Amino acid sequence: MKKLLMIGAIGCAVVLTLAGCGGGEQRPSNSLEALKADYGFQWEDSSKPILNEKGAQEIGFHIYSSKNASAKDYNDLDIMQTLYEDTNVYVEWENVSESIYGESKTLKLGNHKGIDAIYHAGLSSNEILTYGIKRKVLLPIDEYLDYMPNFKRILNDRADIEKQVTSTDGHIYALPRVEEMGLLQNPNLLFLNKTWTKQAIDAKAVTGIAEADLKDGLTLTAEQMEAILTYFKNNSSSLTGVGDNFRPLTFVNNNWQGNQYDLYGMFGINDNTDHMIVKDGQIAYTVLDEAYFDAVTYINSWVKKGLIDQVSFEQSQDNFLANGKGAEQYGAFYWWESETVVDNPENYICCAPLKGPKNVNGHDYSNCQTVCVSNNPEISTGELIIFKDTPNVEVLLAYFDRYYMPEISAQINYGPIGLAFEEERDANGKLVAKNPPADMTTDELRLQNAPLGLCYLSGEVWNTTVEMEPRAKLRLDRLSKYEANFVPANVKPVPNLQFTEAELNTLTRYQTNIGNYLLNNLLKFTRNGVTAGDWESFKTELLSTRVGLSEVQKVYQAAYGRYASEN
Repeated sequence: MKKLLMIGAIGCAVVLTLAGCGGGEQRPSNSLEALKADYGFQWEDSSKPILNEKGAQEIGFHIYSSKNASAKDYNDLDIMQTLYEDTNVYVEWENVSESIYGESKTLKLGNHKGIDAIYHAGLSSNEILTYGIKRKVLLPIDEYLDYMPNFKRILNDRADIEKQVTSTDGHIYALPRVEEMGLLQNPNLLFLNKTWTKQAIDAKAVTGIAEADLKDGLTLTAEQMEAILTYFKNNSSSLTGVGDNFRPLTFVNNNWQGNQYDLYGMFGINDNTDHMIVKDGQIAYTVLDEAYFDAVTYINSWVKKGLIDQVSFEQSQDNFLANGKGAEQYGAFYWWESETVVDNPENYICCAPLKGPKNVNGHDYSNCQTVCVSNNPEISTGELIIFKDTPNVEVLLAYFDRYYMPEISAQINYGPIGLAFEEERDANGKLVAKNPPADMTTDELRLQNAPLGLCYLSGEVWNTTVEMEPRAKLRLDRLSKYEANFVPANVKPVPNLQFTEAELNTLTRYQTNIGNYLLNNLLKFTRNGVTAGDWESFKTELLSTRVGLSEVQKVYQAAYGRYASEN
C-alpha cells in the first residue's frame, strides 16, 4: 500500500518532483490527450485510480480550507490517505482556523496565487456573482461535468439540486454539500423536567394534568406551562441546589437550533432566525403577522416574571450545553435532544408544541399550536470553488467527484471506516456507526477525524448504503411525533435561491441593515417590553425605504417565483 508523503520536511517538492505545490506556480496544464497518454487519466470507473504512478508523482494540487479547531490537519486525516491511495491524486491541504478564513476569504478570492481551490468556501450568491460571473475568476464547473460521473448523475436525478446550484447565467461555479435527514427544518424540541412537574401537580400549582400524563408527547397550554414554570421559580431552593443558576425555561437566543422561536408557535406563527418563510407560495415576513405583537408582549411577560432567565438572551451554545451538565438546573429547555444537554435525560420528557393563551390583548390563541420552520438548508450550495486558471482541472474535478460516492461521503461527514464506522457491514450491506472510544463523545470523534464539506447523503443513500447513527434516528423519531406534524401544509422553508445582478445589488444595499434592525429591536422588545405605539413605529420604519424590507421582500419573491415556476 502506498504511503502519502504529506508531512513536514518531506514536503511538496519531494512528492511532486515536476509539478510544484500549488496554483499560480507556472505548472504545465496538460492536454486531455497528454493526461490520458502520459498519466493514465481516467474518470469513468470510480473503482480505479484516476492517475497512474507517474501522475501521482508529477501532478498535484494545493487546496485552501478552513477547519474546526478540534479537527486534525486535513493532510493527516485517514480519509485523505484513503482517497490518495484510491485515486493517485495528490492534494496538499492548507488549513486555517474558521476565524482566519472569515478574515482572509475576500483576499484569497482576489489574489489566489498558490491556491487551486477553496474547500469550505461558504460563498454567497453575491460572491459567486462577483468572482464567477463578473470577474470570471471561478471555474464554470458545468463545462466539465463529463469528468464528474457521480455529480452529473446527481444533477440528472435531482432537478431541485441543479436549480439551486446553477447561477442566473446558467453556470455552476461551486460544488454543493448535500446531507438530507429531514432534521434542519425543525431545530427545536421542548423538554420538561417531569420530576419537578410532578411536584407541581402534587402541590396543585397546575391543573388539568396528572402524574400519568408526564410522558413524551405531553401537550400543555400556555397557561399550564406558565403555572409550571412559576412553581419551578418559586420553589427553586427545594428543587435543586444550584441557587441563582436555576433556570425555569432556557434556550439559546437566535441560535440555529435550541432557540426561542417555537414559543411564537403559540400564536400560530412559524417564526425562525430569518423571520422569513414561504406561505401560500409567497415570501412572508413573520414580524408582519398581526399576531406578532401579541407574541412579543406575552413572551416578555414570562421574562418579567423570571420564568425565562435573562441569560437565555446572552449565552452561547457552548455555555448552554456546559451549564446543563452536573446538578440539574434547567426546568425546561429547547434543544434537539435532552441527552446532549443534561446528565440525567431520563428525568425529562419531550413535549408537543405549546398551545396558545386564551387572552392576550383581547385575542384568543387557544387553538394555535405550531412550531418554528427553519431555513437552514440541507443543500449547501457554495461549499467548494475551483479557480479558472488551475492546471489539469479535469483531474481535480474527477478527484472531488469521488467525494459524492456514498461510502466516501459517509467518511467525509463522520470519519473513517474502522473508527467512525464498523469494518463489517450489517445484514443489509450498510455502513453502521461505531461507538466512540470511552474517553470521547461522538461529536468529538467526528470533529477530530472528519473534514465535513462535500458529500451526498440523500434519503436514498440512508436507505441503501449508510445506517443513520442512533442519535439522528432518535431526533427524527421525536421530530416526526412532536414537531413536524404541527407545520401547516401551506408553510415551507425558503430554499436556496439564485438572484440577478440587480437583485443582488438591492440585497447588498438593505439586507444587513434589516438583519441588525430586526435582531436589535426584537431582542429589546422581548426583554424589556413594547407598547402598541412603539410596535407600529417599528413596523413603519422596517418597511421604509431607509431600512428597506419591502424592497428585499420583492427581490425574494421574484427569485422564488422563478424557482417555483421551474418545478
